[in-house]
Amino acid sequence: MTGIAQYTGTFLPSGLAPAELIAILVAVTDNQPRVMTLLGGEALPSGPFESSHRSLQSSLRAWIEAQTGHPVGYLEQLYTFADRDRDPRSGDVETSQRISISYLGLVREQDAAGAGRPSWRSWYRYFPWEDHRDSIPEEVPRIADRLTAWAGADPLKAQRVDYLFGLNGKTWNEELVLQRYELMYEAGLVDVPEFGLPMAGDNRRILATGISRLRAKIKYSPVVFELMPESFTLLQLQRTVEALSGLHLHKPNFRRQIDQQELVEETGEISSGTGGRPARLFRYRPAILEARMLSGARLPLSKS
Repeated sequence: MTGIAQYTGTFLPSGLAPAELIAILVAVTDNQPRVMTLLGGEALPSGPFESSHRSLQSSLRAWIEAQTGHPVGYLEQLYTFADRDRDPRSGDVETSQRISISYLGLVREQDAAGAGRPSWRSWYRYFPWEDHRDSIPEEVPRIADRLTAWAGADPLKAQRVDYLFGLNGKTWNEELVLQRYELMYEAGLVDVPEFGLPMAGDNRRILATGISRLRAKIKYSPVVFELMPESFTLLQLQRTVEALSGLHLHKPNFRRQIDQQELVEETGEISSGTGGRPARLFRYRPAILEARMLSGARLPLSKS
């Protein structure tokens, strides 16, 4: 088996639904949220669970290592997808249902040279309407026009369009990435070239699921520090949160809430970066390291 199928599971005989493990590896580099892809950006790292592996996670880590050569630390299970006819690559009714178990991994970007032609891509290349840091993306009004035409006189469809895309007095909710993508899929817009790069099978839908989860999770868990170097400036931390959320944050509010929650402490060192005034360096507190998944800390995500 060659091509994309080599990295996205194995079809099984006798009507059995094939199962695959699939990884969304996220890094933030140069203020861009980036995802590890294979085959020129067409697919996410994945592979079938094999009996020689002691667990689902260890199996996926082995596939990631083989396909990307990239080390993985933080990894959490997302969702299991088992919809019939999800995979357009198979025309066989018996094999058109596949089970995919998705995982979210947070890493610091390194060059990768695995067997799957790995490369890092900004996730906004797949979902350009999701980046509201500087302004409303130019794709949003074009999508809105086409969705409005699709909704026609159906009030329920029109309400969904308004709610998901922040139209007619509704507030944009950055967490609803998956719901927006599925609405566009329903309206036949996800394959329009100007609305983002395509991916194999339903990898783009799975990526949307991961983005939704991470945007929600950074509000109640300090997982963002998995993406940070050992020491960082508060501006670097803010830019990372902004990159993930797709929102511009109010700088004084962000810093005040970081101080109040005691998430970080000064290292006593000054940044050596060029341009602008030297800034104090911080690290996340050891207490956060010990209990990060039990913490109720919330990062500020209020818009300016």
